Amino acid sequence: MTGTSQEGKPMSVNNHGKTPAAWATAFIVIIGSIVAGVAIAVANIPWAIAGFAIVALGGVVGLVMKAAGLGRKQTSH
Repeated sequence: MTGTSQEGKPMSVNNHGKTPAAWATAFIVIIGSIVAGVAIAVANIPWAIAGFAIVALGGVVGLVMKAAGLGRKQTSH
């Protein structure tokens, strides 16, 4: 059962984040957020900055993976 998106297309057509690029990005951003959050809680600024850098790295990894063809395929309308 896939359901439909707001555009009326099956969600499987839009991938709804079910691509290696999306999963890798989400995983890296979550790890970075945890690192930054714990570091802020214990007032460790260098680790907080490292956590923010990991979050930014997640975005870069996602874009690189998308450019390598591991992201959502563009469909013609």
